Amino acid sequence: MERSQAVALDQQDPLREFKKRFVITDPDTCYLDGNSLGRLPHETVKAINDFLHDEWGREVVVGWGHWIDEAQNTGNLIGRSALGAAPGQVLACDTTSVNIYQLASAALKARPGRKTIITDAANFPTDRYILQGLAKAHGLKLVTIDNEDPSISSNELITPELLESYLSDDVALVSLQVIQYRSGARQDVKALTDLVHRFGALVLWDAAHAIGSIKLDLDRDGVDLAVGCTYKYGNSGPGAPAWLYVNKTIQNELQVAIQGWFAQRDQFAMGPTFEKDQSIRGFQIASPSIIGLRCINTSFSMIEEAGIEEIEKKCATGTSMMVELFEKWLQPLGFTLITPASPTQRGGHITLAHPDAERISIALRKYVNTVADYRTPNSIRLAISPLATSYTEVFDGFARIRDLVASKSYEKVAAGESRVT
Repeated sequence: MERSQAVALDQQDPLREFKKRFVITDPDTCYLDGNSLGRLPHETVKAINDFLHDEWGREVVVGWGHWIDEAQNTGNLIGRSALGAAPGQVLACDTTSVNIYQLASAALKARPGRKTIITDAANFPTDRYILQGLAKAHGLKLVTIDNEDPSISSNELITPELLESYLSDDVALVSLQVIQYRSGARQDVKALTDLVHRFGALVLWDAAHAIGSIKLDLDRDGVDLAVGCTYKYGNSGPGAPAWLYVNKTIQNELQVAIQGWFAQRDQFAMGPTFEKDQSIRGFQIASPSIIGLRCINTSFSMIEEAGIEEIEKKCATGTSMMVELFEKWLQPLGFTLITPASPTQRGGHITLAHPDAERISIALRKYVNTVADYRTPNSIRLAISPLATSYTEVFDGFARIRDLVASKSYEKVAAGESRVT
């Protein structure tokens, strides 16, 4: 691949005009970390300023007359633009961690008598920690699939055959990621969900590293429960509200642990006892962050306009280009690819391993204006965020990685120099 080919891909890209709609203060930056935090849309700045001036400023408390249902309305936008979810099944609320706790605890209550939870060793730390806490609090057994062991799993993928060897009638909940946060491997959501259902258990999917990069079909795939954030490929800003999905078929079966007043059937009656609302509202805890929701509305409207199918195509093309450049330039320099080679088995990022990954990642930002991120023990993640990243940006970023490592300039950086990786 030559740079002219990347330029040609940009010229043919149906999403090419979207990059102009983001705040890019330094055009020379190769920002390959949209899988961690997406760029700021210009329209978001206007939307927040308008909200502050025209709504909060003018209306004050009267504004709650039309803000009260915004978590559901924004949830419906997320559902139709990115999740393949019909209305009334998605809420934009709280954080991914809180939503995992809420839905995991509800799933465990819904399977009384079953004592086993299954997750995987490569799952995101928050997911594992919350499940560990729930298992300890309720006297349950947490079984962890060792998909970090290459003799058991390739690229952290969990096949139906591997998962089935852990399943039994004692399993209440299986909790997995759609896209593995570290390797970038993409799990077969439908096959794994169908398998778990054969054993009568529920599945909780963490789609934080998937939403906005691949086409999800939660309704079609029979997904029970899912959670995710909005600030990665969703471009909704640091700490933006997360989302949760509860399939309509099981909404009345589940009771969340934190019973907030927004989930109360007659909210403003202020009654003495909790009576759960029978809609998706029954999973909302409290007052939503209206400013945060407006950020989501802006960015996910862009996703809806672009079309999630086109977004997924660009991720496949962009990550395939990354793999080709890795093979040509970086493999001879000691890098190894720990992401599946097939684009159908990955999302919007690839992960490269190198013994000096931490120092290389820091040096990329410090010396060559290229932003990636480091994950322990030896990995660098590199992403194409389809609306905000060009193919030329990816090409130039990989060329800078090649030159930095070939020259050994990164050796001037000390490991541990950056607290946030």
